[in-house]
Amino acid sequence: MREDLDPQETQEWLEALDGVLKNGGRARTAFLMKRLAKHATRAGTELPSAITTSFRNTIEPNNERRMPGDLFMERKIRSMIRWNALAMVMRANDNNEGLGGHISSFSSSATLYDVGFNYFFCGGEKADLIYYQGHSSPGMYARSYLEGRIDETQLDNFRREVDGNGLSSYPHPWLMPDYWQFPTVSMGLGPIQAIYQAHVMKYQQSRGLVDHGDRKVWCFMGDGESDEPESLGSIALAGRERLDNLIFVVNCNLQRLDGPVRGNGKIIQELEGVFRGAGWNVVKVIWGRHWDKLLEKDTTGLLRRRMNEVVDGELQNYKANGGAYTRKHFFGKYPELLELVKDLSDEDIMYLNRGGHDPYKVYAAYAQAMETKDRPTVILAMTVKGYGLGDGGEAQNEAHSVKKLDLEELKKFRDRFGVPISDDDLKSVPYYRPAEDSPEMVYMRKRREKLGGFLPARQADFQAVTTPSLDTFSAQLKATGKREISSTMAFVRMLSSLVKDKEVGSRIVPIVPDEARTFGMEGMFRQLGIYSSQGQRYTPHDSDQIMYYKEDKQGQILEEGITEAGAFSAWLAAATSYSNHHYPMIPFYIFYSMFGFQRIMDLAWAAGDSQARGFLIGATAGRTTLNGEGLQHQDGHSHLMANMIPNCISYDPTYSHELAVIIQDGMRRMYQDKENVYYYVTVMNENYAHPDMPEGCAEGIIKGLYCLAPSALKKPKLKVQLMGSGTILREVEAAAAILKSDYKVEADIWSATSINLLRRDGLDCERWNMMHPESDARVPYVTEQLRGKQGPVICATDYIKSYGEQLRPYIEARYVVLGTDGYGRSDTRAKLRQHFEVDRQYIVVAALKALADDGQLAASEVTKAIKAFGLDVDKLNPLYR
Repeated sequence: MREDLDPQETQEWLEALDGVLKNGGRARTAFLMKRLAKHATRAGTELPSAITTSFRNTIEPNNERRMPGDLFMERKIRSMIRWNALAMVMRANDNNEGLGGHISSFSSSATLYDVGFNYFFCGGEKADLIYYQGHSSPGMYARSYLEGRIDETQLDNFRREVDGNGLSSYPHPWLMPDYWQFPTVSMGLGPIQAIYQAHVMKYQQSRGLVDHGDRKVWCFMGDGESDEPESLGSIALAGRERLDNLIFVVNCNLQRLDGPVRGNGKIIQELEGVFRGAGWNVVKVIWGRHWDKLLEKDTTGLLRRRMNEVVDGELQNYKANGGAYTRKHFFGKYPELLELVKDLSDEDIMYLNRGGHDPYKVYAAYAQAMETKDRPTVILAMTVKGYGLGDGGEAQNEAHSVKKLDLEELKKFRDRFGVPISDDDLKSVPYYRPAEDSPEMVYMRKRREKLGGFLPARQADFQAVTTPSLDTFSAQLKATGKREISSTMAFVRMLSSLVKDKEVGSRIVPIVPDEARTFGMEGMFRQLGIYSSQGQRYTPHDSDQIMYYKEDKQGQILEEGITEAGAFSAWLAAATSYSNHHYPMIPFYIFYSMFGFQRIMDLAWAAGDSQARGFLIGATAGRTTLNGEGLQHQDGHSHLMANMIPNCISYDPTYSHELAVIIQDGMRRMYQDKENVYYYVTVMNENYAHPDMPEGCAEGIIKGLYCLAPSALKKPKLKVQLMGSGTILREVEAAAAILKSDYKVEADIWSATSINLLRRDGLDCERWNMMHPESDARVPYVTEQLRGKQGPVICATDYIKSYGEQLRPYIEARYVVLGTDGYGRSDTRAKLRQHFEVDRQYIVVAALKALADDGQLAASEVTKAIKAFGLDVDKLNPLYR
C-alpha cells in the first residue's frame, strides 16, 4: 500500500463513510461506493482488479435470520451422527485389511449438512438436487442409520460390497441406485455437474417441459477442490445465466490432503474475488457467534485488522496448538487485543468457534441464499478439518488420512460431543441410536417430514417412452444414388425427423459445444432455436437468411460454447432427467470425436455411474477422415476408451441404414425397455454414396457384424474375408474389387459396426464356458458368423490396431489387423490412409500375404503387388513417425 500523503483527508473520508453507514445503511453505502468506483474509472483511475470484502462475515449479527428450531436437540442429533460416522470408518479398519474411509472431511462439514437437512433440503417429488462432497459420505450413512433407512449390518459392510448389502465408499448411483444421485468424489466433477444441472433445469422450465418450482441445486465442495479446473471453470455461466436455483457451499477447512490450501494466503478471500467477479452472490461465514462479543467490544478496530493480517497457515496453527498458543501468537501481536481477551481462559480462546461450525451463522447464510434472486449464491464457510478429533487429527496436516483414534482420543471425542457410551463399551466402538420414540428421533423425523421426505434418495424408475419405429428413418434406409452425403449429414437428417415426432420430439435435446455449422446443423437454428435464458436481444447479422442464428428462451438446441466438459455436463443432466425429474429426455451430444472421451473421460465414467441414458455422437471420427487438420484433431482411439465404460454401447457405422438401425434400437433399449446403458456412435464428414439396406441385416448391425456383400462365386480357388468399419469399410470394398479384377481373389465383405460389442460377447462366452465345463460351449457371435468361411480374415479400421486386435481370440482363421497407430497429421484422406497403411492397396497386400502364409499363393505374388502399387518397403513404421 502506498504511503498516505494526507492522513487528515483520509480520516475525513472515512468519517463521512461512517456517517452514511449510520444514517443511510449498508445498501446506500454500497450504492455510493459503486458510483464512486465508476466515476474514478471514467477519470482513468486504476482500481483493484478484484474487489474483496474484509475478512469477516458477510451478514452482520443484527441482520441474521434466526434459526427457529431447538439448538440443543439438534446438537445431540449431530453428535450422534458424528459418532456413528466415526464408528463406521473405524470398524471398517479394525482388521488387517484396512478398508479405508475418511473421517476428517465430514467432521469439518457436519454442521453445514445438518442445518441443511433440518431446514432447507427438500425431499419428495420435487426434491432438491444435492451434490454431496464425496469424502463426507460416512456422515450421510450415519444420518440414514439414525433415520432407520440403513441398518447396523450395512454400516458394518461399509466398503464391503462384493457380497451385497454393503455401502459404497463414496456416492455411486450405480452401486446404490435408490440412494445416491450423483458421483462426486472425483473432485471437480460435482461443481461443474451442479452448474449444468441448474442450467438444464432452467432450460426445461423455459420450454414448459418440467415445472421445477422453487427446487434448488446444492453443491458441497472443498476449498482444495477449487483448484480442479472443472470446479471453477463454469462459474461464469452460472452468473451469466442468473441461476438463482443454484447454491454452492464451499467447506473452507483450509486444508487439502497434504497441507494448507493457501498456507501463505487466504483461500476464502481468493474464492470471494473469483465468484464475485463471475456475478455470484457471495456469503462468507468465517467467524462463529462467540466472536461477536469480542468484535463488539473492539473499539480500536485492531481485532478486525488482525483477522485480515493472518494467513491460512497461521489459522491452522492456532487450532492445532491450542488456546495458549492462540493467545500468544494471534492476540499477542497487539497489547490491546491481549487486554480484550484477558477474562477468557485458554480453553475459552480455543473454543472461539469458526462460522462453519456455528448453526446460527450457517442458518442465516442458507436463508439469505434461498431468498436471493437472479444470481447464484456461494457460501464460503470456514471450518476446521478433523473438527472434534483433538490430538488425533484436528487441524493437522495428516488429518485427511486419519481413519482411527486411540482409546484416549475416543474418550475425548465421546465426552466432547456427549455421546452416552460407557468406558467399558468404548473399545468396540459401538454404534449409537436412541429409542424410536426418543425426543431426538421424533424431532429429526418431524424435520424431514416437514421438508417432504428423506435424503439422499434416487428415483430409479420412470414412465417408459414409446420410441419411434425404424420406418421413421425410411429415407435413410434407401440408397442415395449418385448423391453423396456424409454419415454426419445422414445423422442430422435423422435428428430432424426425431424432433418432428409426436411422441418424442419435445424430449430430444440436441447439444453442441460450438460446432453446429461444422456438423451441418445450422438448418436447425431457425427450426428449433438455440436456448438462451435472455432470448435474443439483438438482430443477428444473418437475419435475412433462411438459416440465421436464432437464440430463444424456448430454444431446443443447447449450444454451450467452447467447453466440451460443459457440454457433456449439460448432456449428463439431460441424460439423467428420467431419474432426477421423472421426465425422460433424449439428449444427443454432437462433438469432434477427438474432443470427447480423450478430453472428458472422467465425466464419461461418471455418466456410466449415474446410469445416464442418451447418445454421444463422435463426429468427424477416425484418424484419416478429417483431412488437413492434424494430430490434435484426428481420433484413432475413442472406441477403445468408450469400451472402458461397462455400460457404454459403441458403434462405428459406415452407412446411413446402419446408423438408423443403431439409433432406433438404442432409443428402444434405453427409453422403452429401460436398460441402463448409453450410446457412443461415430459419424464422419466424408461424402460418399450410401446403398440400400440389405435384407435381414438389422440383427447383425446391432450385434456388431454382418455380411454387407457376399462373394458371388460359391467355391472360388482363392478367397478372403474382408472386414471394416467407418470410412475404411469403403477402402475394404475397393480392395475387394482390386483383388477380384487383378488377382482373381474373391472376397466376402463384412461391416463391423461394433468391434467392442463383438469383444464383449466373446469375453462373456469365455467366462460362461469356464464356469460350465460340462455344458455345451457357447460360441461367440463373431466366431459363429465367420466359422466355415473360406480364407483368412483381414480387418481394417480407422482406429489403432488394438481396436481390431480385440477379436483375435474369436477368429479361427488366420487374422490380420490393419490400423492407424501413430500420431495423426495434416494431408489429404488418400495420403493419410496410405501413410497409416489402411488404404485399399495395403488391404490388398495384407490379403495376398495372408493367402501366401496359408500356402495358397506364392510369396512372389505379394512382392509383385507391392511393386505394382509402388509401396516403399523401407518406409518407417507410422507408429514411430
